[in-house]
Amino acid sequence: MSEEKFEPKDGQVDFTNARYCPVINCVVEHEGRILLVKRSKSLRLYPSYWNGISGFLDDGLGLEDKAKQELAEELSVKADKIQKITQSPVLIQEAPEYKKTWIVFPMHVVIATDHHKLDKEASEAKWVTLEQARALKLLPGFSEVLDAIFGSY
Repeated sequence: MSEEKFEPKDGQVDFTNARYCPVINCVVEHEGRILLVKRSKSLRLYPSYWNGISGFLDDGLGLEDKAKQELAEELSVKADKIQKITQSPVLIQEAPEYKKTWIVFPMHVVIATDHHKLDKEASEAKWVTLEQARALKLLPGFSEVLDAIFGSY
């Protein structure tokens, strides 16, 4: 199974071949645990790595609205279950293997439920502690997202 070819909607920017790519990466928390998703093997970028809920900033939405959209799409978590959204400082992350520079907007999203339903972008998900998260095969740069939100140790 291979990833579907990206077809931009009206007003959406196609970053497929762009050098510089703005993305949001949401660390979802519920009752002291964070939700990580394992990226599907069929994805072109970083297959089988653990990550937060992420997406390209390609449609003109503000950061909070984009976070809500990504949680709805990738986890089926509705906006009324989101308790708090905070942004951490922007990170610049080089990815020479993809010839990209990621402009990462880390977002901490606290939700009122531990229920979710994954879409096709993820093969599995798990609620973990921060320490457990750091022991997984994380998407390159995701440790820095965790550090930006929770501090390093």
